[in-house]
Amino acid sequence: MGKGGQAIIKSNMGKGGQSTSVDQENMAAWCVGVNTIKIQPFKLPSIGPNDVRVRMRAVVICGSDVHYLKTMKFADYVVNEPMGIRHECAGFVTEIGSEVKNLVRGDRVAVEPGIRCFRCQQCKGGRYNLCPDMKFFATPPVDGSLANQIVHPADQCFKLPENVSLEEGAMCEPLSVGVHACERAKVGPGTAVLVIGAGLIGQFSVLAARAFGAPKIVVVDMDGQRLALAKSLGVDETVKVSENMDLDDEVAKIKEAMGGEVDVSFDCVGSNKSMSTGLNTTRSGGKVCIVGMAHGMMNVPLPEAAAREVDVVGVFRYKNTWPVCLDFLRTGKIDVKPLLAHFGACGDYEKGKQE
Repeated sequence: MGKGGQAIIKSNMGKGGQSTSVDQENMAAWCVGVNTIKIQPFKLPSIGPNDVRVRMRAVVICGSDVHYLKTMKFADYVVNEPMGIRHECAGFVTEIGSEVKNLVRGDRVAVEPGIRCFRCQQCKGGRYNLCPDMKFFATPPVDGSLANQIVHPADQCFKLPENVSLEEGAMCEPLSVGVHACERAKVGPGTAVLVIGAGLIGQFSVLAARAFGAPKIVVVDMDGQRLALAKSLGVDETVKVSENMDLDDEVAKIKEAMGGEVDVSFDCVGSNKSMSTGLNTTRSGGKVCIVGMAHGMMNVPLPEAAAREVDVVGVFRYKNTWPVCLDFLRTGKIDVKPLLAHFGACGDYEKGKQE
């Protein structure tokens, strides 16, 4: 996989996004065991009246794939049987259902990977990302999108602007995490933002925070290369820390780099240390967003943070973010090309996995 956990897979296809053989059996990449991926047939459901068939052109490989591949689990999700992988994707519409009005064959689309139930309280209340019956690509037992073709609801497939590539469209998924985090934290002009963890989600959180108007962004990480990438994206300051650095020293370095108070911290790691850093660095009355989920359990200094009314905000996936992301990409307010250049475009899974 690419440095920092991400690579782009380009599917083989004919001109104009059409299959080189419309009768070709649909194939997908399946995680069948520890460190074992196999390319096997993937039978698609029939297209419903509100569905479309999409031929995949760009699919992103990221950290959750590595967890599934190495351990057959990620957070609370366990792979108990072969599972198709990946959920960040874009492609060409090749067939539409009888009731679909927003898309036509040949349209280039970015795909939002979750299918909600529309019936539960969360869906009806607009927070469909919390739907208990969500069917989300590459989340056991639901299969993913690293396949020749998929069938998906048309209203979860978003037409790409003319000036946005398919590879950029696939990046809407990780960008959506950063956008949703900014919406949850109410980031805007005047919000000083700390990003803890400069992996891919951390980098996209940087881009989103700047697009939302954050005037000062500081990024913290233990890896110098990741910090250099963040600096190239326009962050104001970076702070390199270590696993054994004293917490008080770390907080002091961050506050010095910020040159003022931290209004919002994005913990894009999700560990005891990163969360403690966020809680101790963020100003009284500020917010700490849990974006990363490295550990299932954390032991953190909540009483002191509660006494300062530091709000702890959960961030789970995203909702209604694709139109926002595509508008940011269309207008140039966010440019993901540097991340595409950094993490590369891979012609096959094995190359992407090794890189």
